[in-house]
Amino acid sequence: MTKLECSVMNCVHNSDRCCCKNAILVDGDKAKDSGDTCCASFDENRGGMFTNLFKTPETRLDVTCDAVKCIYNDDHRCTAEKISINGNGASEFDQTRCSTFKVK
Repeated sequence: MTKLECSVMNCVHNSDRCCCKNAILVDGDKAKDSGDTCCASFDENRGGMFTNLFKTPETRLDVTCDAVKCIYNDDHRCTAEKISINGNGASEFDQTRCSTFKVK
């Protein structure tokens, strides 16, 4: 399981820079750099009113990754010990990115 730090504070799944999902999908099958990736699991917290009362923030989670040109991608699974998802202020999933992406 990968340690995830998420700075996308307006994602409905974010709580204290951790994700409340037990798994996420990083998209970017044609990615050549981190800007070509995104967190496909992003959902905007519209209005900022939602607080996740029923789920606990996950510090480690499964990361499915479609960025097949990343050195951490092993058969669509992220093998990085730690990843960072960025894109605070995003309103769409494609405005986020995996900053840990490194091309093979």
